[in-house]
Amino acid sequence: MAAQSTALVINLDQLGKDDIEMVGGKNASLGEMISHLSDLGVSVPGGFATTSNAFNRF
Repeated sequence: MAAQSTALVINLDQLGKDDIEMVGGKNASLGEMISHLSDLGVSVPGGFATTSNAFNRF
């Protein structure tokens, strides 16, 4: 999924395992869960992740 590399905040539904370095493992895993489990009826809470760019910038 590799979300935008310059973004400061990204919705969880746009994240995946390729985004671990940018948003951390837990946020990337939530993105994977939303992508793969929502169609199966599993409820995964929505949300957003702040990126390492946000940390470095502020």
